Amino acid sequence: MKKIEAIIKPFKLDEVKEALHEIGVSGITVTEARGFGRQKGHTELYRGAEYVVDFLPKVKLEVIVADDQTDRVVEAVAAAAQTGRIGDGKIFVYPVERALRIRTGETDEDAI
Repeated sequence: MKKIEAIIKPFKLDEVKEALHEIGVSGITVTEARGFGRQKGHTELYRGAEYVVDFLPKVKLEVIVADDQTDRVVEAVAAAAQTGRIGDGKIFVYPVERALRIRTGETDEDAI
C-alpha cells in the first residue's frame, strides 16, 4: 500500500476530487494548510500599506491506495491540479506498512 500526499491550490480541490472518483478512489482526507515554495509568497495592499504574505493558502490531500493504483492516482491528481503556473503544488508517495479499519477490524488493503 502507498500513501499519496498532495499539496495543491484550494480552488483545484473539486477537480482533483472528481478525477479521483473517476478512477475509483473513494476515500480521501483533506486538510487546509498554508505554505510557500519557490513563489515565496506575494505582496498585498491593505489600507494603503503594503505587506508581504509569506504563507499562501493550500490544501493537503491524503489518499491510501493499493500499490497497483499508485501511478494512476498520481497521474490523475497531477493532471487535475495543474494550472501551469508557479505554486501548483507537490505530490509525495510514501510506503504504508499496515492499515486497520477500527469499526470492523479489517486490515491492510481490505481496510482501505
